[in-house]
Amino acid sequence: MPMNLTHNRKPIPILVYHQIAEAPPKGSAFRSLYVAPKAFARQMKWLKLLGYTGLSMSGLGPYLAGEREGKVVGITFDDGYQNNVVHALPILNAAGFSSTCYAVSGLLGQTNVWDKHLGIAQAPLMTGADVHEWVARGQEIGSHTHQHIDLINTDDATCRADMALGKSALEAIVGKPVEHFCFPYGRYEVKHAVMAAEAGFVTATTTQRSRCHGQTNILQLPRVPVLRSTTLPVFWLKIATAYEDRRRK
Repeated sequence: MPMNLTHNRKPIPILVYHQIAEAPPKGSAFRSLYVAPKAFARQMKWLKLLGYTGLSMSGLGPYLAGEREGKVVGITFDDGYQNNVVHALPILNAAGFSSTCYAVSGLLGQTNVWDKHLGIAQAPLMTGADVHEWVARGQEIGSHTHQHIDLINTDDATCRADMALGKSALEAIVGKPVEHFCFPYGRYEVKHAVMAAEAGFVTATTTQRSRCHGQTNILQLPRVPVLRSTTLPVFWLKIATAYEDRRRK
């Protein structure tokens, strides 16, 4: 596939969050993917105090391309939970940060049904009105496919169709290009990165753990997970040191 590589001189962390809400009871499945609103607020405040700017994937573009340098952090949210709008949006706005939320266009206004068979608590996803508010207040929408499909276990034609519809359906809502994609479940093959490029996406993010170094494929970007258990000292280690880089497979 054509290799569109990053050219940043210093590692850039792209943070990934899921739900910004209080965690369900102990023993609940995937409890680690909840970050409490107060913890998220502390993290954003700390970034600002340390001189970092939180950016959406579009905002991060010139830094990944090596056209600009600075203390920047990408901020992303997977799945498009409504609690991102309720809890994260005002915190991001207060900090003057932008971010990208990867929404599942075919499930807007529904719940995370793809997780139901795992016993994961169902939570409301953004509605079309929420997507409008998110973008109107300075944040960015990316695509997480139309139905949150497992690309690895789906035939190529269906993958292409679902990726294309995920993009066009969101574009119809926001009235502007949706240029950033995230692989559902973090599961993909190189051919799916090619499909993302063919669909018109500029970047694609993965669940591969690492900060983004130069000469990384722009359609297979690694990220830094922020979990319920991530304390502020560990948060700093993830951003400013090779803590996450060592976890790259």
